[in-house]
Amino acid sequence: MAGVMFSFYNFSALLELNIGIANRLDENRSESFTILFCDFSGIPQSLIDTNLPSLLRNSDSIVHYEHYYFFVMPYTDRYGTGIVKRMVEDLFVKPVPSAAVCYPVNGENPAELLESLHLEAKKLHRIDLDCLYSAVERKP
Repeated sequence: MAGVMFSFYNFSALLELNIGIANRLDENRSESFTILFCDFSGIPQSLIDTNLPSLLRNSDSIVHYEHYYFFVMPYTDRYGTGIVKRMVEDLFVKPVPSAAVCYPVNGENPAELLESLHLEAKKLHRIDLDCLYSAVERKP
């Protein structure tokens, strides 16, 4: 098992792809995929690089910006996301500030999803994810 790494600057396109797949395959429009944000401040990069990919499925995507990591997990609801978060905390043996949003419940497009994630991280942990606004593709 290994998550697939994507550039932060392709985050919006990655979300568009997951939305397209969800719309094609998920007729009941339940929680088609979840974005889990984790703040790995204070965790050595070598430990993250060595251990993190093994926690995720081949279908999961990893995007990171500095010490912020975002996991896009298809066919994962909030319950499944909670399991992944516990696995991350067990791996690093410390609480990890996190927040999660689901498509389509928390947004119908990348901009709405990322705004919801920003608000959730700010509400839960006072973490300002302004970096997410640079990830949203501007359309003419």
